[in-house]
Amino acid sequence: MTNKFATIAALRSAFSDGSYTPAAAVADALTTITENDPAIHAFLHTYHDTAIAAAKEATAAYEAGTADLPPLLGVPLAIKNNILVKGERATAGSKILENYTAPYDATVVARLRAAGAIFIGSTNLDEFAMGSSTENSAYGPTKNPLAPSRVPGGSSGGSAAAVAMGAAPAAIGTDTGGSIRQPASYCGLVGFKPSYGALSRYGLIAMGSSLDQAGPLTHTVADAELLHTIMAGKDPLDATSYDLSPTAYDKAKPLTIGVPRAFLKDGIDDDVAALFEKHLTEVRALGHQVVDVDLPLFEQGLAAYYIVMPAEVSSNLARYDGIRYGLSVPGDDLLAVYENTRAAGFGDEVKRRIILGTHVLSSGYYDAYYKQAERVRTMMRAELAATFAGVDVIVTPTTPTPAFTFGAQADPLSMYRQDIFTVPVNLAGIPALSFPMGTVQRESDTLPVGVQYSAPIGSDARLLAIGRVLYDERSASTSWTPPQQ
Repeated sequence: MTNKFATIAALRSAFSDGSYTPAAAVADALTTITENDPAIHAFLHTYHDTAIAAAKEATAAYEAGTADLPPLLGVPLAIKNNILVKGERATAGSKILENYTAPYDATVVARLRAAGAIFIGSTNLDEFAMGSSTENSAYGPTKNPLAPSRVPGGSSGGSAAAVAMGAAPAAIGTDTGGSIRQPASYCGLVGFKPSYGALSRYGLIAMGSSLDQAGPLTHTVADAELLHTIMAGKDPLDATSYDLSPTAYDKAKPLTIGVPRAFLKDGIDDDVAALFEKHLTEVRALGHQVVDVDLPLFEQGLAAYYIVMPAEVSSNLARYDGIRYGLSVPGDDLLAVYENTRAAGFGDEVKRRIILGTHVLSSGYYDAYYKQAERVRTMMRAELAATFAGVDVIVTPTTPTPAFTFGAQADPLSMYRQDIFTVPVNLAGIPALSFPMGTVQRESDTLPVGVQYSAPIGSDARLLAIGRVLYDERSASTSWTPPQQ
């Protein structure tokens, strides 16, 4: 599959010098989807007519030589199907919302649209973003474009696959426990999870309200930074959002990088661990200091997450009752309507998490489970704050393994362990960046593996600047020439 869109920066440069046009870019994007998506299933819906119309307008603006054009004018983007795009279907990968049409744009969509972005379609996901493989979509799984017998990760697997197969230079996903960073690792991309509250959640179909954040999947950290900057900022429609203070990074000053060694002992494939050590050696060679740190509560993040997250799922998904909107299955009485609708509309993983969440919130178990998990969460934040007083960033592999084959993680507990390095970040609300650190071999497949850097809450700009130095400046992924017309 040809990657026609290496970077947003290169695409904009080609638009500006006239060697390529938004009309051609959108046409190429839609052609790529037509040719490749039947085998990959990255997209649930394409916005063919509206994308072509927007591309014509953007092309005319470039041809007119208009000054001060918006920073994303004419750039095609894909958007995860749990983020509302006005007038388009938003199913969240679930049958219970099969025919739901979004009545308004999510704030992140409105901001990207105002910056000139053109949405070419919405991408597949694990149902209500519950999964680590995009095998749980009610509309069928998405395949990894780099190795179609393997998963692209999840829940933003469709967004990652859309970029990896060359349909767009970037896509927007959501990250509740690693759902941007893990697919980025599996598909050889950059994935950024912002600080909690840095981006508005207005217009995101909720899974875990204290955990969810939208973010970009791209080929370079610079592109992720651009998209993040456009989407970020306080929104009066989301009381949890806020304006980030600028946090600078001095390239001339070596970093102190913390490695939670005890956290890395179990469950990591040997070749992934070896690749991580190679990455640390390369970082030291650049003049940075690598030190071991102890994060015992951070290591308990997976257990705490799988109490907090299902509890919030149980609460958020109570609204899907067959009465107000979405699927409705008739019954003899109101209770039967509830039961029939939810039984038919929700998949197994969603039901599993609703049941677990309802249990931990129930009388007699709330104090023992949910309250205790929230205590751990609070202590984890304090532990991280103390650790960040001595280090600039914390680094781990993004995932313990490369992309696995379909059905290989059928045991739910085994699947949950794929998120062991990513979920503590969401519990703490801190930003985290994943970018490729190399490849490993599995049978005949050469598979990418990501490394994850995390930083103190609110330091998104500094973390992205560090990522540009550690990845973009050492990567060949920025090379690109316009397709021949």
